[in-house]
Amino acid sequence: MFKNTVKNLLDAALIERPDLFLIDFSIQGDNHINIVIDGDKGVLVEDCMFVSRAIEHNLDREEHDFSLEVMSAGASSPLTEKRQYSKNLKRELIVRTVSEKLEGVLTKATDTNITLEWKVREPKPVGKGKVTVKKQADIAYEDIVEAKVMIKF
Repeated sequence: MFKNTVKNLLDAALIERPDLFLIDFSIQGDNHINIVIDGDKGVLVEDCMFVSRAIEHNLDREEHDFSLEVMSAGASSPLTEKRQYSKNLKRELIVRTVSEKLEGVLTKATDTNITLEWKVREPKPVGKGKVTVKKQADIAYEDIVEAKVMIKF
């Protein structure tokens, strides 16, 4: 019952703010509510406060003893939702599938797959030396085991 109430309040908050979306939601046995959100343009502290207040201000502490934690998906967290791929266009990703591990720039994200592009040095077809070749791979979401944004400094 408590979990449904919290989920309904969370859903209402996310409807009010369509730029935010849910990554993870859980309630531990001691009524510790853990919510991870992301946004189409990132997540600010104010966004976490908005979600936190939308839940906390509508629950009765006399009825339920709870703790609430609302956070953004970390920079090193794997991408889990399709909307996260769209927001990371033109960024470099490491994508692990069942059969291979690819590293490249995310150039396209559709409803069914993503497209990665990268450059590789290969031997010239004729003569000595190497030439830089642009490669591309279309990867279906269901084939992705894990995808992470590469952070460069």
